Amino acid sequence: MTVGVCTVELEVSDSNSLKDKRQVLQSLLTRLRSKFNLSLAQLDTHGSWRNATLGIAHVSNDAQYTDRVLNKVLDTIEQETRVIVLGSELELL
Repeated sequence: MTVGVCTVELEVSDSNSLKDKRQVLQSLLTRLRSKFNLSLAQLDTHGSWRNATLGIAHVSNDAQYTDRVLNKVLDTIEQETRVIVLGSELELL
C-alpha cells in the first residue's frame, strides 16, 4: 500500500474576506474530490483571508499511480485562476 501526501500553500488572490476565501476553497476542494477521489482538508491559516494551506492524501497499491494522481492534482490547482500556488511538497509513504 502506498500513501501519497501533498501539502500545498496557496494565496487566494481575489479574496477580500474570510467568506470569499471559503467560497473559493470549497469550490476547489469539491471539484478535486469528485475528479480525483482524494481526501482533502484546509490545514492552517484559518484566520487569514488571503492564505491557505491544503493537505491532500491519496491511497493506492501502486506508488507510480499515486505519484501521477497527485501531480495531476497539483497541475489542476495551478490552473485555477483564483489561487496562486506559493509552494508544494509531495511525499510517498
